[in-house]
Amino acid sequence: MMPDLGKYSEAVLSSYAATLLLLALLVFITLHRGRKARRALDEIERKRDRDA
Repeated sequence: MMPDLGKYSEAVLSSYAATLLLLALLVFITLHRGRKARRALDEIERKRDRDA
């Protein structure tokens, strides 16, 4: 059930949409950078083990 937002409904709903979009973008960036860091660390560990 959605409350009656009156003349502000467009502004409120677009704000919700923008917030959800930004949150999704932040989650995607965080996961992407985490995977990238994990690959870099794995490569460093492989080089270290190979040189030892």
